[in-house]
Amino acid sequence: MSEHFDHVLVWFRRDLRVDDQAALYHALRAGRQVFCAFILDRDILDALPRADRRVEFILGALRTLDQDLRARGGALVVRHGRAADEIPRLAAELGVQAVFTNHDDEPQALARDALVAQRLAASGAVLRSFKDHVIFERREVMTAGGGPYGVFTPYKNAWLRKLDGFYLRSYPVDRHAAALAATPLATGLPALEDIGFEAAGLSSHVGQGSRGAETLFDDFLDRMARYHEARDFPALKGPSYLSVHLRFGTVSIRRLARAAHERMQAGERGAEVWLSELIWRDFYHQLMHHHPHAMTAAFRPEYDGIRWETGPQADAQFQAWCEGRTGYPLVDAAMRQLNQTGYMHNRLRMVTASFLCKDLGLDWRRGEAYFAQKLLDFDLAANNGGWQWASSSGCDAQPWFRIFNPTTQSEKFDPEGRFIRRYCPELAGIAPKAIHAPWERAPLDMQGLDYPRPIVEHALARERTLARYAVVKSRALPAGEA
Repeated sequence: MSEHFDHVLVWFRRDLRVDDQAALYHALRAGRQVFCAFILDRDILDALPRADRRVEFILGALRTLDQDLRARGGALVVRHGRAADEIPRLAAELGVQAVFTNHDDEPQALARDALVAQRLAASGAVLRSFKDHVIFERREVMTAGGGPYGVFTPYKNAWLRKLDGFYLRSYPVDRHAAALAATPLATGLPALEDIGFEAAGLSSHVGQGSRGAETLFDDFLDRMARYHEARDFPALKGPSYLSVHLRFGTVSIRRLARAAHERMQAGERGAEVWLSELIWRDFYHQLMHHHPHAMTAAFRPEYDGIRWETGPQADAQFQAWCEGRTGYPLVDAAMRQLNQTGYMHNRLRMVTASFLCKDLGLDWRRGEAYFAQKLLDFDLAANNGGWQWASSSGCDAQPWFRIFNPTTQSEKFDPEGRFIRRYCPELAGIAPKAIHAPWERAPLDMQGLDYPRPIVEHALARERTLARYAVVKSRALPAGEA
């Protein structure tokens, strides 16, 4: 970078760490004095429930970030307001000539950044942004014809072909940390109540900020080799549990991908499968960049022709799904896990989403919005991609005629009912073979239990779904194939 500035402000967003942080690294190289800030953006926070685990997580991550910056001679300025107002105001107060930040390709974030850049320019300052959140973004992995990929496997193959040490190397922040500057404006972090929130019960296992990410990653390194064997079983300790840290950037994606790629090259199957999950994340983010319409509508327009269930019964069934009262134990246990912890196992995200769309016949956007409200690791691109995958409306989604059977999914992935018993304790006395469909196999044992019968019969729901998707079939297939 050839630009040089006397004073630079680093605007932290979804990159809450010091180690291997692109914008911070570039700012330290370009600026004589570098200040750091985070805005508790009211454009985002005011739309959240007053008890939200994500706000707790962010404040914990900011505490760690501030400690790490102070240990290097800097400090974190934290403001509560609209980022589009606060960043230009803070830039003027600090007398900076440039604001450095990392890319955020969500549509609302792009609009915000454009406004910030415009306001900075009016006062003679510039906004510079960098790739940090993914390995490959935007137009970095394209087809031979120059277009974006619409199918995952060819994208993955091209992603792996392009990958080399350059894209995995870390940014040596500490080498240039002497440019970090403290400021009297860094007056400490607010408490939850100071910004209008209350405690929501953040699970301790996620840890605090980058330190929590370190602990989880160290633990997963010992389990990565078996990831492909354990990842689909919610009662097992199979996942990395790093998704929230990836979402808020308290861990570097380059570090994770580097470790997985090295192990994959050594022949480790678990690392290969886990790296594929990281590639899926890149895939969904490049889809968001190229197809922003898909954040609110079906990626494949013909799927917007589906007539979803509406009315009082549909609303009641949606509420039962939200609360874990569908009568299907695996679905209910998954939803209760989400409501109680803010986390849901990836296999169960597919099961619950398929159940909402293809058993209850409800619009995938209703489920997507509920997950957006509840998930600690909520990420627009991944959440949207996952829901459109389950509803068959998305890019490289499961076929519309593939409908998960919630009972057989339960029998396959929670065979002893261990996960079900944890979150549906009223079923603790049901035998393992009966717990997946207790209304069929243990009707006497169900008497007196506060657990509902199924709100829908899967076989009948399946037939209704095949008929519901007929509009897609007729539009998607050439004449003579319908």
